[in-house]
Amino acid sequence: MGFEPSEPQKKRPAPYALALFGLLDMMFMAVAHAPNFFDICWKNTGADIFQARVHIEVQWTTELTIAAIERAGGVVTTSFYDPISLTALVNPEAFFKTGSPIPRRMLPPVDCVEYYTDARNRGYLSDPGKVAASRAELSQRYGYALPDLTQDPHYKMLTTDKDPRQVFRGLEPGWIVNMADKVVLKPTDDKWQHYYRS
Repeated sequence: MGFEPSEPQKKRPAPYALALFGLLDMMFMAVAHAPNFFDICWKNTGADIFQARVHIEVQWTTELTIAAIERAGGVVTTSFYDPISLTALVNPEAFFKTGSPIPRRMLPPVDCVEYYTDARNRGYLSDPGKVAASRAELSQRYGYALPDLTQDPHYKMLTTDKDPRQVFRGLEPGWIVNMADKVVLKPTDDKWQHYYRS
């Protein structure tokens, strides 16, 4: 298997970085874990006082939580993660230290497709036009002015989405993150490039 090293990844400025475990400490998020199950969900706790502008991706959330995040000028997306991808996402540093290639995220099982294609849930497989209409409808229902994201200085961060097969924003499936040398190795073999492509 051939890999080529890339430039060291740039560290993101503070407004872009949001530590999962910091959110867990503040009790805004919960991670459920069972032998064959993980779940990351955003809880309703503190919805009335939440003011951070975030672009957050969770597996499941409530309408109230979506309203709280969007009222503050943020964006929420619900996304399915298979157990292997979620294990990598929950503790990226530990995953990268294994030297394993970043997995290609699997698509949701049939019984979850409806949830992740529904704009009301902000599903990652939903029509972006329907999501915009749903954002406006939700702001009217909860009585807040929907912030204009196009005028936000962090517009790019708030509107950049991942490919449905990506686990980490900015890192493609099949890449290996070498923590010791601070480089990302990319597959050069056509067979592996084709395998990891969406």
